[in-house]
Amino acid sequence: MSGVNIKKLAEILNLAPSTVSRALNDSYEISDKTKKRVLDMAKKMNYQPNPFARGLREHKSKTIAMIIPDLVNNFFAQVIEGVEEITQEHGYHLLVYHTHENLEREKEIVAHLLNGRVDGIMMSVSHQTRETEHLMTIFEKGIPLIFFDRVCESIPTTKFVTNGYESGYEVTKHLIAQGCKRIAFLLLSREISISQQRLKGYMDALEESGLAMDEGLVIKCENSDDENYHIINKLLTDKQAPDGILAAVEKLAISTYYVVRDLEMNIPRDLKLATFSNMKIADLLNPSLTTISQPTHEFGRKAAALLMNKLTKKNAPDFRDELVILPSKLHIRRSSSKA
Repeated sequence: MSGVNIKKLAEILNLAPSTVSRALNDSYEISDKTKKRVLDMAKKMNYQPNPFARGLREHKSKTIAMIIPDLVNNFFAQVIEGVEEITQEHGYHLLVYHTHENLEREKEIVAHLLNGRVDGIMMSVSHQTRETEHLMTIFEKGIPLIFFDRVCESIPTTKFVTNGYESGYEVTKHLIAQGCKRIAFLLLSREISISQQRLKGYMDALEESGLAMDEGLVIKCENSDDENYHIINKLLTDKQAPDGILAAVEKLAISTYYVVRDLEMNIPRDLKLATFSNMKIADLLNPSLTTISQPTHEFGRKAAALLMNKLTKKNAPDFRDELVILPSKLHIRRSSSKA
């Protein structure tokens, strides 16, 4: 049966609509016996609540926004899957906004959300994000805000990150153990927190191994694949070309594969390669790609669960100003092995 609403249920049960509504919302004012009676009838009549009408009554949109810098990156796509699993359980809608690694676009999205109605925001900042006034506005307006992966450290809220320093250190030590003496580090920005941590791990691993740190091997790349191709091509054709590359994001590793192919080089004989990535096809590449994978589903589920708790529980505490660190895992494959 379709078209059953609270008023119709109330008529069938010979109860007041307000009583039925409270029973469906598990109110302490209604006895367990009455709740069971209402829920059994609702199930029998295939009653479907109207989330939009409820949202208007509660002054909630039942919608959260997720702001990400790069949809092509498998990390963010998989985090979205984890978030959706939790939001759907609570009857919330998820809106995903893509900044394309552009600060102005990020500001426009934030302004749009502040003028509209979302109950909470999860975000990972662009690699251009240095000024944070627009992000502080979200916090000051009291909209629940959680950061993940690329975080804004100056805003006192919960931030979900991976152990970037330890991962950067571990994979650099692995490349050194495979015989690398000159390891380049490719990144999009030195400003974002996760890149800083990975870079610090890389630098400390070099120092501990007695290898000189060469600033010329820390290469800032761009958001454009064409530009990155030329940057990496120049790096690999230099007289002092590296014998190993650690890429901070997977798109830079893929660009490296293209350059190596066109230069008729061989991985891992001429160049060993590893990257931070959650791509599912790493095993299918030729050669298979060594990756440091992050717990993407856990990222999404934990962050979304915290946000849902804030939005659905009465008197839920504000988010703590803390870092929640989830460990990454090194998967060694042929791209970084001894030739």
